[in-house]
Amino acid sequence: MDYSKAVPETIRKLIRNREFMMPTSGVASGYAQANLVILPKEYAYDFLLFAYRNPKPCPLLYVSDPGEKYLEKIAKGSNIYTDIGNYNIYNDGVLVSNVDNVDKYHRDDLVSFIIGCSFTFESELVNEGIKIPHMEKQANVAMYDTNIKLEDSGVFSGNTVVSMRPIKSKDVTKAVMITSRFSQVHGAPVHIGNPGEIGIEDITKPDYGDFVGIEEDEVPVFWACGVTPQNALRQSKIPFAITHGPGYMFVTDIKNSDLITY
Repeated sequence: MDYSKAVPETIRKLIRNREFMMPTSGVASGYAQANLVILPKEYAYDFLLFAYRNPKPCPLLYVSDPGEKYLEKIAKGSNIYTDIGNYNIYNDGVLVSNVDNVDKYHRDDLVSFIIGCSFTFESELVNEGIKIPHMEKQANVAMYDTNIKLEDSGVFSGNTVVSMRPIKSKDVTKAVMITSRFSQVHGAPVHIGNPGEIGIEDITKPDYGDFVGIEEDEVPVFWACGVTPQNALRQSKIPFAITHGPGYMFVTDIKNSDLITY
């Protein structure tokens, strides 16, 4: 099956049935993918303000009502507790479990934050002839902790996480122009070139995901990443939270074309 041509509802069903358990880069081309943070209602306002103050790494696509499981407004027939292939469970800011279904954790006070993901604009880059190495090698994108400080809000603070894609030198300007049109899914890069300038000591050792190499004619290009809230969760030490596993996204029914800004 060509997952890139599948509609989002099909991808979600395959994931729900545990028939597709890989990172979602490249699937359902033309539709927005999203990061996930689920928090108790008592922390939801702090996180909402945190996202507002840090729109580059935390661009909100949707915020659920407390206890809302089925996000019909952005994903028909979906269940946010089953339709991602990999979830992280945090207790007191510590990652305690990594599972493929969190339905048993559902509570009426939990609020889901759906945050734009850079996988969304990858199909736009590919359509313009820009090669994305981790897609070609069926690997996860490389992600790194950085020294780029976030704006604090209540219990939430920390540094930005970035995703890195090696881009041909001749294509960097084009990649910046294309992705800058997608501010709701991280937008333009936050850094280009020397990783040491943003606190990355060894680019061959991502904090999350896979390193796929950088060729002589390629430049590392870094985009703000929706794994950033997981750094903030570790800092906050709140009693309970659920997130997606890095690289395993919620595939929405939102079309890329509806997210373009000019």
